[in-house]
Amino acid sequence: MATRAFADELAARVALRESQIVLGLDPDPQRLWPVAVAADGEAGGRAAAAVLAHCRAVIAAAGPACVACKPQLACFERLGAPGIAALHEVVAAAHAAGLIVIADGKRGDVPVTAAAYAQALAGSTPAPFGPVAGLGADAFTANPLLGRDALEPLIATGAGVFVLVRTSNPGAAELQDVELAAGGAFWERVARLVDELGVPRACGLSDVGAVIGATVPEHLARARELMPSAVFLLPGIGAQGGRVEDLAAAFAPARAAGLVSASRAIVEAYASDGREPAAAARAEAERLRELAWRLR
Repeated sequence: MATRAFADELAARVALRESQIVLGLDPDPQRLWPVAVAADGEAGGRAAAAVLAHCRAVIAAAGPACVACKPQLACFERLGAPGIAALHEVVAAAHAAGLIVIADGKRGDVPVTAAAYAQALAGSTPAPFGPVAGLGADAFTANPLLGRDALEPLIATGAGVFVLVRTSNPGAAELQDVELAAGGAFWERVARLVDELGVPRACGLSDVGAVIGATVPEHLARARELMPSAVFLLPGIGAQGGRVEDLAAAFAPARAAGLVSASRAIVEAYASDGREPAAAARAEAERLRELAWRLR
C-alpha cells in the first residue's frame, strides 16, 4: 500500500483498474482447482500447499478484473501453522498482482486485545529483538459489538477498517434489525458509530467503511444516508442470492464507495457449465466488473 490514506489509495486503484470487484478467497481443501497439486508430506502441509497453489491460480485468472482480494482468515487458520504460512504467501501474491488485500477476520475485543489484532493484521509488534511484522493486509473487517473503544485501536493502524453493520446472512435479522427503544434498528446505531469514527479523506471517502450485505439491498439507501463517506463492502453476490444490479445506492458518492465482494460466484463459476476453471473465473469476474461499473 502506498503512503497515502487507505481511502485515497482505494479510490486511485478503482479508477486505474476500472473495477469495484473484490475477489473473495475462501479455500476449501476439498473443493480446489485441479491445478492445486500438493507435494508429499504430512496432511497439514500438503493441504496448505494445495490451498496456496489454488489461490495463486485464482488470483492470476480473476485478479486483473478486480481491485482487491479478501482472504477469509479462518479458511487458512484451520490448517494450522502451514495454513498461516500459506496465508502470508497469498497476501504477497495479491500485492504482486496489484490488488488491495482485505483480511476477513471480523476481529473485535477489548482495547488491549484489539491493539494486538491490529498489529497482527496490518502493523507490527515491538519486541526486544526488533519489530515483528504482521500479515501486511491493507484493510480488515471488524466486529463492533464491544463498542467504540474496541474499534479505535483498529482504526489507529491507518489501515482500512470495514465494520460489520448489516451482514448478508439470514440470521443477521435476529439482532441487527431489532428496534431500539431510542428509535431505529440496532444496525442503524452501528452505522452512526461508523460515521462518527470516520474522517473523509481527500477523495471524499473515509478509511472506516461498513460491511453491508448485498442480500439486503433494501437497506442500502438508508445506510448511505447514515454513512455518506463510508466505503461499503458488499458481500453475498451469487451463492447467497445478492445481485450486482440491486446495489446502485452504494455507489452514490463515488465509484470507490462500493466494493462488490464475490467468492464462490467467481471461483466456482466453472461448475455450472463445465468450462476450464481459470477461464470461467476470469469471465465471471469480468462480467461482474462490467455490471458494477455501469452503476456509477
